[in-house]
Amino acid sequence: MIKENQRILNAILVILDVLVILFSLGLAYFVRFKTTLFGPLGGSLPFMHYFIFTILCIVPTYILLYYFFGLYKPFRNKRSIFSGAEDIVKADIMAFIILVAILFIIYQPNFSRIMLFLLSIFGMLFAVLERALVVLVLRFMRVNNRNLKHMLIIGDNELALSFAHKIKSKTYLGYNIAGFLGRKEHVGMTYEGTPFIGSFDDLPQVLKTHKFDRVVIAIPLKYYYHLNEIVDACEEEGIKAEIVPDYYKYLPAKPSVDMLDDIPIINIRYVPLDDAFNKFKKVIEDYFVAIVAIVITSPIMLITAIAIKLESPGPIIFKQERIGYNGKPFMMYKFRSMRVQDEEEEKSQWTTEDDPRKTKVGSFIRRRSIDELPQFFNVLKREMSVVGPRPERPYFVEQFKKEIPKYMVKHQVRPGLTGLAQVNGYRGNTSIDKRIEYDIRYVENWSLALDINIMFRTAFRRGNNAY
Repeated sequence: MIKENQRILNAILVILDVLVILFSLGLAYFVRFKTTLFGPLGGSLPFMHYFIFTILCIVPTYILLYYFFGLYKPFRNKRSIFSGAEDIVKADIMAFIILVAILFIIYQPNFSRIMLFLLSIFGMLFAVLERALVVLVLRFMRVNNRNLKHMLIIGDNELALSFAHKIKSKTYLGYNIAGFLGRKEHVGMTYEGTPFIGSFDDLPQVLKTHKFDRVVIAIPLKYYYHLNEIVDACEEEGIKAEIVPDYYKYLPAKPSVDMLDDIPIINIRYVPLDDAFNKFKKVIEDYFVAIVAIVITSPIMLITAIAIKLESPGPIIFKQERIGYNGKPFMMYKFRSMRVQDEEEEKSQWTTEDDPRKTKVGSFIRRRSIDELPQFFNVLKREMSVVGPRPERPYFVEQFKKEIPKYMVKHQVRPGLTGLAQVNGYRGNTSIDKRIEYDIRYVENWSLALDINIMFRTAFRRGNNAY
């Protein structure tokens, strides 16, 4: 029954996706050829040419890519109504590239690429809204006890009970906990209104006399030697058993699994930038922002270089060893803001508000973060990113990793010119613990939108704590 419902939902989704594509086609055609936003009116292929190409090529391409990107998988476990938005964006970008290639292969020079690009943008936006609306409708149904799945929880310990409590509190997920299996002394008792309908030994009989959609095993690690018999009992009745691992507290919010040959390995920490497509987006973002920033700020950098040279002897660019991606050292560039000092002393001294080592030009450029501009060249060298945790000197890294839990997690991504900690006020002489808390939050929750938000906040931030 559940599988049948999913097939019906997928059929509805395909129909909705086709309607979204056709609507996007009509809107894109209107904007491109019936308005002057992209050039004068007239000189276009008839609409029917675009319609036929859409039916024969665009619709199948989108539907296949949506399938391969998992957009027809069950919606029940979506944490947000926009959870599938990133996959829609990926699929639509891939579809645009494929369709442009098809037009090149079949040689259609008169087919408007601008119109195709507009169709892709509109399709992307409307598909995100369509999926969000579907999730909202399904959640409304589940909150009102429709489209429910019935679950049996095997376990009576804190792990099982806390799992049940979370499921019950999130009614939009659409699960009804039909019962627990536990120790014999718990049979007949209830937890939050759900009864213990049998003991562990009763599992085969319970599965024969009840209809469950999911069986969840939530037992302590020391009882895992029972797993084989529990799984075998479930599979005899054709029910897929699922496990809530007793060590789940060590796992990230979005655990991922790699394969080493045929052995699964669970990653303890979810790092979005481990994903190849996310890495690609980050690289494009870094190069684009760095090149634009260097071009725009080149007059400021030239004036700064002249001012530094005129005020005090020494190099214009100050190079300092920092610890970067995967704990590898690199030389970070800055405009020199202090008098030339002893190298050993410089390695282990913090800059203070009234630091006597600073020059007048140095004080000015540090307050306005102009001294950081050469780091855009570090970005072009792939030693840094525009956004990421700020890199630290080796001396302090060795000190902090002994004193601050999880300090080295920040090195799982490239360091940045600015970061989540900095835009939240933790810059310069501020709490290292809070800085690391924000750095880890960034590492585990990276997205293109988050980077754009941080860059925007950095551009309009005052230079507090910038000594």
